[in-house]
Amino acid sequence: MAVSANRLELLQIADAVAREKVIDRRIVLAAMEDAIQKAARSRYGSETEVKAEINSKTGEIRLQRLLMVVDEVENPAIQISVDEARMKNPAAQVGDMIAEPLPPMDFGRIAAQSAKQVIVQKVREAERDRQYDEFKDRIGEIVNGSVKRIEYGNVIVDLGRGEAIVRRDELIPRENFRNGDRVRAYVYDVRREQRGPQIFLSRTHPQFMAKLFAQEVPEIYDNIIEVKSVARDPGSRAKIAVYSRDSSIDPVGACVGMRGSRVQAVVGELQGEKIDIIPWSSDAATFLVNALQPAEVSKVVLDEDAGRIEVVVPDDQLSQAIGRRGQNVRLASQLTGWDIDILTEAEESERRQKEFQERTQLFMQALDVDEVVAQLLATEGFASIDELAYVDLDEIAGIEGFDEDTAQEIQNRALAHLAEIEAAQDEERKALGVEDAMREVPGVTTAMMVALGKDGIKTVEDLAGCATDDLTGWTERKNGETIKHDGALKGFEVSKAEVEAIVMAARIKAGWIDEPVAEAEAEEADEV
Repeated sequence: MAVSANRLELLQIADAVAREKVIDRRIVLAAMEDAIQKAARSRYGSETEVKAEINSKTGEIRLQRLLMVVDEVENPAIQISVDEARMKNPAAQVGDMIAEPLPPMDFGRIAAQSAKQVIVQKVREAERDRQYDEFKDRIGEIVNGSVKRIEYGNVIVDLGRGEAIVRRDELIPRENFRNGDRVRAYVYDVRREQRGPQIFLSRTHPQFMAKLFAQEVPEIYDNIIEVKSVARDPGSRAKIAVYSRDSSIDPVGACVGMRGSRVQAVVGELQGEKIDIIPWSSDAATFLVNALQPAEVSKVVLDEDAGRIEVVVPDDQLSQAIGRRGQNVRLASQLTGWDIDILTEAEESERRQKEFQERTQLFMQALDVDEVVAQLLATEGFASIDELAYVDLDEIAGIEGFDEDTAQEIQNRALAHLAEIEAAQDEERKALGVEDAMREVPGVTTAMMVALGKDGIKTVEDLAGCATDDLTGWTERKNGETIKHDGALKGFEVSKAEVEAIVMAARIKAGWIDEPVAEAEAEEADEV
């Protein structure tokens, strides 16, 4: 069968558009069918259900009008009676659709313009979907492109199959690009938006440096060496922690390369950013000591509950440990995930002396003992009256110069002092109007009741209605600053989980929720 010139040209146009936009040919043909249907409706009436089909091999256009089979025709433009339908198709039933061929039509100028808009819109949507589907799976990769234009400091990058943007804050400080420059960047986000997919690139993202090392160091690409964490001050300095799964391979040496060739390649791409390559360790203290290089560390004290590390350095190493404008300690904190407090040996010694004196004074006043006894207790590591009151008696009796009678007397005085405090707090609690039932909530102490009363929480129902943040406090970002809000239980060493348990216990006591049944009890109840 010969294909006419017009039909052949239609297929050639569909092929050309599909190739240029890198989309499926069937999508282009479907867009053309929609355009023809729209033009046909403008001629035969907008309510007419028109179906257009383009033969993908011959280019032949076939138009049909779809009519619904009904018992009684109300609108002949979209309906057909059962009797008439059965003349065309004996098996027709009410509710079926009957296709009635329409004669070929010539497009007028307005209809052609409208059809063109439909095709352009459909093709553009298909192109956007293709771009989004292609790049959404490339988040976390490095891409190469050329600078297409610069808008308000943002760099628009041509990736060949789409456009991407590097915003000003994602560019390394002091680096300038001109039209046509080659750009290498990290894809950190792809979003589907009204104007098409938005591909966001970054040259300051920590993972950009990790991916650059993966390109330069075959051992990282092969997963023999793992990049554990990265911290960057873009354009200035960076730290990268690496770990080797193979004990025979030095991870730091592999990343540096022969005469520094590998690390220099990354430094060159990052505009001369200085890079410290740190050996990773599963021991937090060891890892932190490595992360603070080149400074030397004398002592490390971990507070896992607070997520803080206290680092003691020699007096002459303080400035090096902190770094210019706090850069070294800030990067070490980002790399390890710990908050870091840095003290000199002199500062630590002074603080320990102060703590020792405060404990000595506390023991002298609370236990009514002389300075020598108080100093002995402080020297042995006792930090509070509670510890003395509830510690095993042998630990106090084991102090040099003490016997069992002395230990018993000290413990009795500690218990008496705590009882006095408890009585005073209970009086204050009553004066604040905190109800007695609050004492029956597991985890709530008299001191907590005083603090809660001062914050207006005086009944079990008040406590049950609290959110965890109301008691522990919360932080928020405002105008670029972190603002900390104190909770009602500020100063009490209770974790968020413990506070959640207190609130849940209050809700159970208040009758708001049922007490959870233990699994063993639930199984026994089921068996009964």
